[in-house]
Amino acid sequence: MATIIGGNALLDADLILEKVQIGDKLRIADFGCGASGHFIFAAARIVGKKGKVYAVDILKTVLETINKRAKVENLENLETVWTNLEIFGATKIEAGSLDIGLLINTLYQSHKRAEILRETIRMIKSGGKIEVVEWKNVAAPFGPPAEEKVKKDLLIQAAKKLGLSLEEEFEAGQYHFGLVFTKL
Repeated sequence: MATIIGGNALLDADLILEKVQIGDKLRIADFGCGASGHFIFAAARIVGKKGKVYAVDILKTVLETINKRAKVENLENLETVWTNLEIFGATKIEAGSLDIGLLINTLYQSHKRAEILRETIRMIKSGGKIEVVEWKNVAAPFGPPAEEKVKKDLLIQAAKKLGLSLEEEFEAGQYHFGLVFTKL
């Protein structure tokens, strides 16, 4: 029987949120949040009632699941946003309005990674942060095939060309790397 690894066993939400200094009253978005909302529910509690967390995804079923859980947990500071991140300007979040953007296991799912990065950057305020967590290019018993994994050095080069400054590289888990960028 196969072992399924998920939640904090694979990626520690506290560690990842700590790396971008998520705090009280901030406005953040998780781009490609996924049905579990592993990071957005933790973030919604950290930013508090005066903060705002956007759960962004292309799958409406994912957003319905997130909405139901947010209601159950009485998280009024969490809002779902349906979008295609590959289209510049498509996301219904004001340009330059976010303190932090999370791209966690999102980029490997697309062949339009630069477009996703551009759309994410559009919504981040100057001095704001973008955190990217992706699969390491190592053999693993699960995860995407090697050809779909994001090459860290190419990502760093692309981010620099798009006006981001690399602040930190970190181990995001046994199978993941993490990068924290600041928008110049």
